[in-house]
Amino acid sequence: MDLPPTDPIISSSLATVYSVLMGLLVGSFLNVAIHRLPTEGESIFKPLRSRCPKCRTTLTWYENIPVLSWLVLFGRCRTCRSSIHWRYPLVEILTALLFWVAADSFMGDTTHIAIVALVLSGLLVATFVDLDCYEIPDEVSLGGCVLAPLLSFLVPRLHELDLDRFSALGECLLGMAVGGGILYFIGWLGTKVYRVDAMGLGDVKLAAAGGGFIGASGILYALLVAAILGSLVGILNMLRLYCELRLRVARRNRRDGRLRSLQAARLAGRYIPFGPYLAVGIALSLLGWNDDGALVFQFLLN
Repeated sequence: MDLPPTDPIISSSLATVYSVLMGLLVGSFLNVAIHRLPTEGESIFKPLRSRCPKCRTTLTWYENIPVLSWLVLFGRCRTCRSSIHWRYPLVEILTALLFWVAADSFMGDTTHIAIVALVLSGLLVATFVDLDCYEIPDEVSLGGCVLAPLLSFLVPRLHELDLDRFSALGECLLGMAVGGGILYFIGWLGTKVYRVDAMGLGDVKLAAAGGGFIGASGILYALLVAAILGSLVGILNMLRLYCELRLRVARRNRRDGRLRSLQAARLAGRYIPFGPYLAVGIALSLLGWNDDGALVFQFLLN
């Protein structure tokens, strides 16, 4: 007996629900990675159970429900009442959203969706660890450098539908060389000119890993997005610091010049993590939005 054909709308709805739920669960795991990877003496699986970072009380299953537990507990630990950072539900919601976008972008190709979801998860971990600690875990960057050639060979359609395995592997290696090479050169040149470290090796390794998944053209687009976003955020950060310094001067009835405040703001706002903006560029290219982005850039330039 033949089964009736599945309604495409129902299939799409089920895929959306499944991807969002899976994203919430994975997001909860990513929070563990974000907290533990930069912490000395801890790893993703040590300790095995989640616990409050303040009182070290092991959490029960109903305290670990993504987003919902944070809302029910009003963002506080049930035992010691210390606040739980809003980053936890944010990461879970972002993961769910990205998983949904990935499922919608590659509907019907489960393998492609799974690989994209894996890479997006790594980018989220790299982003939030870099924002907190100004470093990118080697587990993400070097892990991506290892996985990218392997997955490109096994699933050549990650790059283009009509590529054979060895052509896809070549595109992967070229992307890694272009991404890592460009950032390494920028860092080397900046160090020579400014006599300070201009680019962390974590960014170089993340660019190389990203280039392995999105190819040479994709990583060039990602670097352009990262440069624009990083510049905008850097300028806004310096303006914020300048305004704060001017308010502080006014409250103390001091007469420090605007130039001095501007110089202090420029010095303090110079250092921003580049990894999050690079991750955004890689994610956009990975999801196939680089063509739309190129049209936007072309429109702005014209």
